[in-house]
Order: sequence, then structure tokens, then C-alpha cells
Amino acid sequence: MTDTPDILQRILAKKVEEVANRKQRMSISDLEDIAQGVERPRGFYKALQAKVNAKKPGVIAEIKKASPSKGIIRENFQPITIGLDYAMNGATCLSILTDKEFFQGAEANLQMVRERCPLPIIRKDFMIDPYQIYESRALGADCILLIVAALGDAQMHELSDTATKLDMDVLVEVHNADELQRALTLDTKLIGINNRNLRSFETTLQTTLDLKSAIPAERIIITESGIHSQDDVQLMLDNDIYAFLVGESFMRAESPGQKMRELFAL
Repeated sequence: MTDTPDILQRILAKKVEEVANRKQRMSISDLEDIAQGVERPRGFYKALQAKVNAKKPGVIAEIKKASPSKGIIRENFQPITIGLDYAMNGATCLSILTDKEFFQGAEANLQMVRERCPLPIIRKDFMIDPYQIYESRALGADCILLIVAALGDAQMHELSDTATKLDMDVLVEVHNADELQRALTLDTKLIGINNRNLRSFETTLQTTLDLKSAIPAERIIITESGIHSQDDVQLMLDNDIYAFLVGESFMRAESPGQKMRELFAL
């Protein structure tokens, strides 16, 4: 973990503070009680699996206002409108940023969108503590993100096991071959390959193509970052990669859903 990039270290340090404060306000047992009353998980993996089996693009469309590297991405940010726009235009799942400090997200965005939109949702945040997994289920998330670069092995397994106990799916995100080997020790079906280098912020789709061969066939590969054109989409489809997580290029469009439909010919 000493090799963690500076921005990620800053985010994780803030996340430790956040979780400590939240634990003082609400216990895990209270979160479990709330989670009991939430609709069962909608099947994030199953929704993607259906697309992959049909050899059609399964798009996880992201709802994101800002990022540390790009600042504000979308000024006119209306999560419910964006979520419904994605759903009407053929998205398979949604990804919703809930980190406030660095991405200007909010838990309320996930709750509001879930109430109005039928698609499965992944809570996109920096998970470091089982408390956040219970919190995610209480919010109504169907899937959580584990970023290998942000976690030790024992921590990663504990978080994954907690999510499984709550019937949630887990998307494990990697950036390179070393992280992939660690990710494959988890019994999870979704492997996200982030094409953006955490240090340089450079993006290349070759990252997905290079790592693909080391991933067992029963896992679903999700390519993340750097999908900007129909040629990019076709390159992935030609290499039997059918699941995509895309956010920024959609968020900059007037209609994110229409932009998604055009990009993926949905």
C-alpha cells in the first residue's frame, strides 16, 4: 500500500475520517435494520450477464458531477433526470458516485434515483470498512465497488465477504497485472479493468486487451475509462468484451442517454 498514488492516499485518509464519524452517528446494527426494509438487490451481475450471453453491449452508465482530475464535469446536474434518461435509452445498470469531498456526490443521489429508476445500481465510492457495505445496502445499492489499489488483501476479502452476506454483487477494479492477480483470489464474478493509469492519468484501451487473457471465462470483464467513440466500442466487441462502464463522455452531453444510445448503437 506504500505505492498508492498521492490522490488515492488523500481520498482514503479522508474516507477513514468519514467512516469514523458515521459510526458515531449510526451503528452497524441500525444499518442492518434499515437494510432489512429495503427492496432486495436487483441483480447487477445478472443484468450484465444477460447482455454478455447475447453478445450485446451491457452498459453501466455513470452519474457523476465532478472528479479530482477534471473538476466539475456537469454543471446542470439532476441525478433523477439523468438516471431516467439512461434507462429510456437502453442502459443495463447505473453507477452512482457518492463520495462528497472529491467527486461532489451524495448518498441521497443513489436513494432518489433508485426510487424512480428500475435499473440495478452500483455505489461508486472508496470502500475501506465493512460499515460502508452495510451502509450501501441500507441506501439501496445492488452492487459495490472494490478498488484493489486502495485495499490490502485481508481487507479486500473481508469487504467482499460482507457484500456476499448481504446478497450484493461486487465489482473488483484493477489497473494492472499485479492487481488483477490479487483480484482473482476473490470469489467474485465481475472484474473491472480501468484503462486510466492512476499515476499519470493517461488512458489506453490496450490495458483491457493486455489483461483480458489472464481472466477466467466465467468472469465478466468490464472495461472502464477511455470509451469515447464507436470505434472504441467495436474494438472491445471484436475482442469479446461486452460490458462497459462509461461516465464522463455521457455527462458532458446535453442528453447523456442519447449520447449513450449513439455510442453503443442501442
